Amino acid sequence: MGALTDAKAHATVAVSDQERGNAFYGDTLALKLMATNPGVAMFECGGGTILEVYQSEFAGTGKSTAVTFHVSNLDAAMADLRGRGVVFEEYDQGELKTANGVVELGGARAAWFKDPDGNTLGVVQTG
Repeated sequence: MGALTDAKAHATVAVSDQERGNAFYGDTLALKLMATNPGVAMFECGGGTILEVYQSEFAGTGKSTAVTFHVSNLDAAMADLRGRGVVFEEYDQGELKTANGVVELGGARAAWFKDPDGNTLGVVQTG
């Protein structure tokens, strides 16, 4: 067994403007703000998981999905997020082809959107 086998982990996302990032993750995504310090905020997600949003000059430079949120009802989650101003991405890349923002792969359905810095965030429903 490795040293990290039983360790909890949390996701981190870099933002260029902490106040704007806090507003997006707290207000737009409706995540509960747990704590703030200069240049960093911690948000509570489901199941006791934590999302750390921190200010960095490298915000939005990643080209892959930064964080994926697992939901029980993708359609309801997307409707809620759209009502909060979130715009979902459309893809047409081989097997990854969305319809109304949703891709179906195997038994999973997923969608992606971007935060104000261009970080890609995912929402997935499995099973």
